Amino acid sequence: MNAFRNQLTQAQERRLCALDSWHRALENIALRMDSPEAWHEELLRQSDEMDRQRMVSWQEWRDLRIAADQAFLRAVAGEDYHSGHIDEQTSEIRD
Repeated sequence: MNAFRNQLTQAQERRLCALDSWHRALENIALRMDSPEAWHEELLRQSDEMDRQRMVSWQEWRDLRIAADQAFLRAVAGEDYHSGHIDEQTSEIRD
């Protein structure tokens, strides 16, 4: 764990923490199942905040938002409630 100690700048460390927070929010199954809309809004809010603070490039910001939108579509399709696979291209459920 000490391999990266004192090797990152403060900006790099803040960026990594922000991205880690976004990914933890993405994996927050409890919020996703309880309120998919609030969960999606939180993902978008965090990606917008990283963009506002210039922690991510425009392309990274776009990719985070696309990932949030795709995950939201899977969540509202009920991915957490059944074992079917969601087609990434069409957002349709396949067995």
